[in-house]
Amino acid sequence: MLKSIACLCVGGALGALSRWGLHYWMDAKWGVNSHFPWGILLVNVLGCFLFGWLFTLFEQKEWFSDAIQLAVFTGFLGSFTTFSTFGWNTLELLRIGQPMMAFGNIAASVILGLVAVWAGFSLGR
Repeated sequence: MLKSIACLCVGGALGALSRWGLHYWMDAKWGVNSHFPWGILLVNVLGCFLFGWLFTLFEQKEWFSDAIQLAVFTGFLGSFTTFSTFGWNTLELLRIGQPMMAFGNIAASVILGLVAVWAGFSLGR
């Protein structure tokens, strides 16, 4: 259990630092006078790509330990972006022949997420 917690902490810290660094660099380089969140878009797309690529890589190699997978997926990618998990879950629904559930997940996540952000913002004011 202690090893799992350590893997989560290390992966999470690296993911959070990577997210902040990439977002900061991208916005400093391209986000001048722009209201569009270029850094977060890059983080989310890159996180989705890494999740899909690493998942297939780990799936093919049995020697990747559970601890490494926990550090990479839950720790690093979980703190780098949860959007990658959303993307993976939606793809899995499509892969198992559940397109309506996949599109429902997309619609619900986007709409409810926006409503939740608005509600939190409104409550905070």
